[in-house]
Amino acid sequence: MIIPGVILAGGQSRRMGGGDKTLQKLRGRSLVSHVIARIEPQVAQLALNANGPADRFAAYGLPILPDPVAGSAGPLAGVLAAMDWAKGLGAELVVTVAGDTPFLPGDLVPQLLLTAEGMARPLVMASSLDTLGEPRLHPTCALWSVALRETLQQDLGEGMRKVRTWAELQGQRTVAFPSALGDPFFNVNTPQDLDVAEAMIASAK
Repeated sequence: MIIPGVILAGGQSRRMGGGDKTLQKLRGRSLVSHVIARIEPQVAQLALNANGPADRFAAYGLPILPDPVAGSAGPLAGVLAAMDWAKGLGAELVVTVAGDTPFLPGDLVPQLLLTAEGMARPLVMASSLDTLGEPRLHPTCALWSVALRETLQQDLGEGMRKVRTWAELQGQRTVAFPSALGDPFFNVNTPQDLDVAEAMIASAK
C-alpha cells in the first residue's frame, strides 16, 4: 500500500516572531530537516505544505503544496492539501506531521496503520503523555483517509477550523506513544523551546 506523507508547515509562527519557524536552526540544521529525517524513511513519497514563495524550500527537493482554500484556514487546510496530493498519487491514505516536531517516533506510520485496522475511512491521531502524565493529543500527526476529502472540503467551506473537533465527528481513533525519554511530539513554538530541544538532544547522547 502506498502511504505518502506531508509535513505541515503553513502556520504563521507568531510565537517564534514570525517568518518560517521550520527553517529555525537546531544543532546546525533546520527544524524541517530534522522532521524530514524522521518521517521520510516511513513513507513512500513526501511533500511539504507551505504557503508563499516555494523557492525558500527548494533545497529540500520536495513538492510544495499550498493551502487549497483562501485565507488562513489553519491546519485543516493543510490536511486537505495533503489529501488532494495523495488522491493524485492514487493513494487511499496519507500521513501528516507537524513541521516543528524534530523528535518524531521511528514507528509513527506503522503504529498509525495498526490502529487503523478495520476502519472503513481511517482517521488515527497520535498521542503522548505530558509532563504531568496526562494524555496529550497531537492532531496534526495523524493518518487520514483520502475518502474523507470531500467531507473536509465542504466543512472547511462552512467555517470548520478545529482539527480535533472535525476528527471527532469522523470517529477518530488515537494511538499512544511512549514518553519516558521525552515527548516524541515535542513541538518548537518559541525561542525557548529551541533551547529545550537542544537540551533534549544533548541528554540523549
